[in-house]
Amino acid sequence: MSVIIKEIKENDKSLKKAFVKFPIKDLYKNSPYYVPSLILDELNALDTKKNPAFDFCEMQLFLAYRNNKIAGRIGAIINHKANDVWNKKQGRFTFVDFIDDNEVVDALFDAAEKWLKDRGMETITGPLGFTDLDPEGLLIEGFDKVSTMATKYSYPYYVTQIERLGFVKDADWREFRIPVPAGIPERHQRIANMIAQRYGLKLLKFQSLKQITPYITKLFNCLNEAYKPLYGFSSLTRRQIDHYVKIYVPLLRWDIVQIIIKEETDEVVGFGVSMPSLSEALIKSRGKLFPFGWFHFIKALKSKKNKVVDLMIMGILPEYQGKGLNAMIFCDFIPSAHKSGFSFAESNPELEMNNKMVSLWDGFDAENHKARRAYIKEIKK
Repeated sequence: MSVIIKEIKENDKSLKKAFVKFPIKDLYKNSPYYVPSLILDELNALDTKKNPAFDFCEMQLFLAYRNNKIAGRIGAIINHKANDVWNKKQGRFTFVDFIDDNEVVDALFDAAEKWLKDRGMETITGPLGFTDLDPEGLLIEGFDKVSTMATKYSYPYYVTQIERLGFVKDADWREFRIPVPAGIPERHQRIANMIAQRYGLKLLKFQSLKQITPYITKLFNCLNEAYKPLYGFSSLTRRQIDHYVKIYVPLLRWDIVQIIIKEETDEVVGFGVSMPSLSEALIKSRGKLFPFGWFHFIKALKSKKNKVVDLMIMGILPEYQGKGLNAMIFCDFIPSAHKSGFSFAESNPELEMNNKMVSLWDGFDAENHKARRAYIKEIKK
């Protein structure tokens, strides 16, 4: 039978659930490396009323059917804010999953490209989400490694299929697995002490949400400035900041969060946010909190048996980059992580072109064990 494409309407909750559950229930049900997203979080991300990215984004979702069964999915996004910042007419593809079938892949991408073309877009790139804090890039190396909660796993044939369609490299990210040192390297301690004195800096520690709340907006202001030059980035709005705080702050462990301020002004000039890996918990729960998923999450967040910590995000104001603020962060993170029983840290994807971030792991015996790629191609006129 031929492939049938269904365009999901905004109020079609049933098809949206099918869209979200397809990779979990069908495509990756036997994969030991696939880490499902929380189903509820993904449904909220697709809800125009709940996701503040829809203040400046458009999106259309498509499902592909073969023999009356779902065989693939794709989303098409136009981020008008990012297009204004980068002066582009560019669409994005996202939430892309499919069986290894040329007709299915052709039908999915044809639908996404036509939707983007009808709205004046000239190129299509991806996989990318709404913003820089959503999963980015297609897995191109590390197919035998477990994903993190902030990334998407995919089978090796995705690369072959997407390149068959004429997509080429637009940007690459690298991911690292870093052994947690038993102690702080002497060089880092020396640099941390020196720059703290030279620039009047102080590293803050927190024990509660109440304590960190006055610094949350300042942290995101720092993030917006630090990430401004990076690939595809557009600054987060107040509503987006509130949205991410609601999702992620309850999951934080305060002992592995660092915020650096300039004491004279109380301005946040750098930060590091980590959290215990939730990959195993998500695999066991299959993306569900209830009835028993919550138990796996609590265990992952609180137990010292969890040996992996995810380095979620780090940012340093441009004027302080290259001056050694990372040493201040590491001098607090290393003993805190070691005390909590973590043996390894997993970095989030780091842009290959962002040499300042990639060089952070020099001297840490880090293994570059995964890579991701954003592809691009022109949309046919």
